Amino acid sequence: MISSPLAIDVRRGAITELGSLLADRRIATEGRIAVAVGPGQGGQIASDLDLPNCTIFHVNDGSVDAANDLGRELRAGSFEAVTGIGGGKTIDVTKFAATLAGIPMVAVATNLSHDGIASPVSSLEHESGKGSYGVTMPIGVVVDVDYVRSGPQKLVRSGVGDVVSNLSAIADWELAGTHVDERVDGIAVTFARVAAEAVLNRPDSVESDEFLTVLAESLVLSGMAMSVAGSSRPASGACHEILHAVTHKFPGTSNHGELAGMGALYAFFLRQRYLDEGGGRMEEIRECLLRHELPLVPSDVGLTTDQFVDAVEHAPSTRPGRYTVLEHLDLPPEEIRRSVAAYVEAVSR
Repeated sequence: MISSPLAIDVRRGAITELGSLLADRRIATEGRIAVAVGPGQGGQIASDLDLPNCTIFHVNDGSVDAANDLGRELRAGSFEAVTGIGGGKTIDVTKFAATLAGIPMVAVATNLSHDGIASPVSSLEHESGKGSYGVTMPIGVVVDVDYVRSGPQKLVRSGVGDVVSNLSAIADWELAGTHVDERVDGIAVTFARVAAEAVLNRPDSVESDEFLTVLAESLVLSGMAMSVAGSSRPASGACHEILHAVTHKFPGTSNHGELAGMGALYAFFLRQRYLDEGGGRMEEIRECLLRHELPLVPSDVGLTTDQFVDAVEHAPSTRPGRYTVLEHLDLPPEEIRRSVAAYVEAVSR
């Protein structure tokens, strides 16, 4: 059985139908709706909603504490459902809070920065950095292309890096299937691969409504792949180990999607250099990142070579038990340093 949202609406003007979606009796029978909004466009959208019985809550950060606080308020208010309106942090907090409260959640994305829109995972900040938590996937997903277009282009472009990184995650999963006998779910792989391939070689970009629609649908499909797998495995491999290591060691560096894309490119470079495979895929990913003005090398996100080497060394510890090309190669520190120098030389603009 495959879990799927009841409704997925990706188009211009989609937000105008949000009230009708929330009135669906499979979501709420009496209309007691909570609306969680982020610091960006969420507040404006919420004020425009025709939902007389809704209560608005403000989500100011993407922390575990914020999610727990919202969860307590949702339980205390006896709400039937909650909708999270905003970017990735707001949606992740709302997913976690809805799971704590045991009520359905509708995700309304105002940007396309990563694949958390429809995934069963919340990435939340805590005292020691950032962690991933299993949650119930949204019962409905709404992406209004008009609102996405009016947001920062940088965030939209970063979604490209996140969805394309699925290809690295899939290669890592298949590697684990071969070498440590990990079970690989073919349906989850199909969803994750189709999501990445839909974006990888498209010649248009975020200026196009058609591209934004495909990107949004790909991010939703990537989230569904994780739901099928029961974990983030089809969308998170060495690419995300590196991402989380950078975030932990050098907070504030770039953003999720940009780091995921660069991590995927480095992971395929390792495959080409040490396993003599993946060279064609590496070039496809490099061209895609270039086309969408995404970072390729550490200096593009403000990291020194030493800092990136440090992050790669630390990366496997961010996901204990996950087998990727990093664990497979198990390179000593000096070889990691040589590989990073060769990578920078190979893929620089």
